[in-house]
Amino acid sequence: MKYFPIYLDAKHINAMIIGGGEVAARKIELLLKSTTNISVMSETLNSSVERLVNEHQLTWLKHNYQPGHLHNINIVIAATDSSEVNSAVAAESTALKLLTNVVDQPELCTYITPAIIDRSPIIIAMSSSGSAPILLRMLREQIEKTLPNSYGKLADFSFKFRDHVKARVKSIRDRRTFWERTLRGSIGQAILSGKTTLAEQQLIASLKTQTPPPKGEIVFIHTGNGNPDDLTLNAHREMQFADAVFYDKEVNTDLIEYIRRDASKYPQDIASNILINVQHVLDLAEQGEKVIYLLSGTIELPENKTLSQSPFTKKHIYSGS
Repeated sequence: MKYFPIYLDAKHINAMIIGGGEVAARKIELLLKSTTNISVMSETLNSSVERLVNEHQLTWLKHNYQPGHLHNINIVIAATDSSEVNSAVAAESTALKLLTNVVDQPELCTYITPAIIDRSPIIIAMSSSGSAPILLRMLREQIEKTLPNSYGKLADFSFKFRDHVKARVKSIRDRRTFWERTLRGSIGQAILSGKTTLAEQQLIASLKTQTPPPKGEIVFIHTGNGNPDDLTLNAHREMQFADAVFYDKEVNTDLIEYIRRDASKYPQDIASNILINVQHVLDLAEQGEKVIYLLSGTIELPENKTLSQSPFTKKHIYSGS
């Protein structure tokens, strides 16, 4: 990745905007979604920036760019129509190791602003690393169509009951299953429909049901041609619920990106068509984990009596064309 994606805690932001025109206004409006710790440095302001400064009581330094005003600042945005001024701002800011953005001059930036889909508290940020803005806009439009405006209510609801669920449902995997069933089912629909009280009552009732301890499971995914775009929905879902994943050098490592981020990864030196790391897999399954074993192509596994006679659920999924 050319850019490292990160979310900043807004309460620590102290931003300086250099410029007072329309570009500056757009940057200020974006920052105001998170913070009012914003200073504007410009001798003159257009009507949009002036309104924002007055409405939100922002700090206005009533002069054009001058060095020496970036103390206690951690984000600097140069938004003037002068490339010389913008370059000077970037030189001072980067020397102070501040997060620096120069509008339309990515070579002077230490960060870039992503395309954002705001369903607070759910925030989706996307970037093409500056390479394909039109493609990025198309992708953003596609995602926005699939996300109801009220999706943030689901996040608020989950946060409200997070500790209650954690206290009742001990297994991490069981909690993932519980929340997926809850948010995709009638409770989630009730929340999206504004029937929050009903949703809360249903959730509390579901928590009173005894949750059994997690059962180990072993899933072999035959990855076919190894193209991530050819993953079946079934394979993708299994990978998202994995506690551990095994794979050898013949497997396309791009597929690992589709495994749940905090799953344990176990790369293998020996090809799967020669030897399966059976004992380690069974040990993890014994602990109640869901184990994914990625296999290249459509290879058949070598016979293993210990594996076949183990009590854990085992299944094979053939994915990819």
